[in-house]
Amino acid sequence: MNQDFMAALEAIEAEKGIKKETLFEAIEAALISAYKRNFDSAHNVKVNINRETGDIKVHSCLEIVEDVTNAQQEISLDEAKNLDPQYALGDVLEREVTPKNFGRIAAQTAKQVVIQRIREAERELIFEEYIDREEDIVTGLVQRFEQRNAIINLGKAEAILPPSEQIPGEMNRQGDRIKAFILEVKKTTKGPQIIVSRTHPGLLKRLFELEVPEIYNGTVAIKSVSREPGYRSKIAVFSRQSDVDPVGACVGPKGSRVQAIVSELKGEKIDIIEWSEDPEAFVASALSPAKVIKVEIHPEQKSAMVLVPDYQLSLAIGKEGQNARLAAKLTGWKIDILSESRYNEKLAEDVKPVILPGEDGDLFLPQEDEPLEEAPLQGDPKESEDTGVEVNGQEAEEQAAATREPEEEKP
Repeated sequence: MNQDFMAALEAIEAEKGIKKETLFEAIEAALISAYKRNFDSAHNVKVNINRETGDIKVHSCLEIVEDVTNAQQEISLDEAKNLDPQYALGDVLEREVTPKNFGRIAAQTAKQVVIQRIREAERELIFEEYIDREEDIVTGLVQRFEQRNAIINLGKAEAILPPSEQIPGEMNRQGDRIKAFILEVKKTTKGPQIIVSRTHPGLLKRLFELEVPEIYNGTVAIKSVSREPGYRSKIAVFSRQSDVDPVGACVGPKGSRVQAIVSELKGEKIDIIEWSEDPEAFVASALSPAKVIKVEIHPEQKSAMVLVPDYQLSLAIGKEGQNARLAAKLTGWKIDILSESRYNEKLAEDVKPVILPGEDGDLFLPQEDEPLEEAPLQGDPKESEDTGVEVNGQEAEEQAAATREPEEEKP
C-alpha cells in the first residue's frame, strides 16, 4: 500500500460517507482470503494494515503446545521460548509470513472483494438513512420506467413508485421532478428497497407542512385528512392560538400556499375545513362548499342526518357521491343527506290527522313534537247498530228515547 492508495481511501470516505476504518477492515478480510488462495495456506493467518503508512504485514497464528501435531497451526513450547521466554502453553504466537510479491497478488485478487464490501457498506448506510424517514416526503427525478413502475432517483438511492400508488391520469415523463411519500423501506439482497406513493393522504399532510410555516412550527395542527387522489381532497385544521386563522394560514396570501400544493398534485381540488369539537358544526363544515340548514347527531349509531336546501342537494352529495364520501371519511361519521322538501314530506308522513268528536267535525293536526292524544269521551261508549260509528253514552240514550213509542197515561 502506498500513499496514493491511502488518499483514495480518504476520498471514498468523503464521497461515499463510509468510514475509513470500515474500509481497512474490509481490505484486511479480503487480503486474508487472497493469501490463503494464492499460497495454498490452510492455517490461521492475520493481516494488519498500518493506518498511517498503509504497509501490510501477514502473520501466521500458531498455538503453543507441548507436542506439535500440525506444523501449520502449532509450535512447540521450546521453540516459542527461544523467541520469547515469556511464552507459555496455550498462548498464540504470531509469526510474520508476508510474501515478497504479496502486494501485487493481493491487489489483483482482493479487488472484487473490496468493491463488494464497499457496496455492502453503502447499502447499509442508505438503509439506515431511509428507514428513519418512513412516512416522510422526498423529492426525486423520474429516471426510467420498468413494467409500469416508475423509478425515482433520490440521489443516493432509487425508489419505486408502483402503478397502484400513482395518481390516476398523471403522466410522468423522464426527467420530471416530483415529490412522493415514503411508504416502506425493506432490506433485500440487492440493497434497500424504497416504496413511495403519490396517492397516500400522508403526502397531502406533508405538503402542507412544507408550504405552511404555522403547521411546521405547531401553531396550526392538521386533525384529519381524506383524499381521492387526482380528484378532490379535504383537510381539517385547528389553531392552537385564538388570533391565528387556521384556514387563512393554509390558503396563504391570494391563495399562494394552497395553489402550490394543487400544482404539485396536478390540479387536485382541496377543501380546507376548520376542525371543531362540536360534531354538528364539524359535519356541517365538512360538507363545504354546500350550505347546511340543520344537522342531527345520533351518537349511538355514529351517524348524522344533514338537512340541506333543495338546490344544494347535488352540491352536498357531489359527483358520484364524492363530496359526501370525503366528508364521512374526514369526520368519521356516517352522513345521511336529505333535501328540505324530502324532509318535510317525511315529517308529514309521520304525522297522521285525528278526527275530534264535535258538531263541527274539524281536523286537528298535532305539532312536530306534540304527542297525539285521544279525544275525551263522556259516558260508556256504545256502538250503533246502523252505522258502526262509536258514539258516547248520552247520545245513545237520547236516540233510544226518540224511537220509543209514547206510553198511555194512567188514570
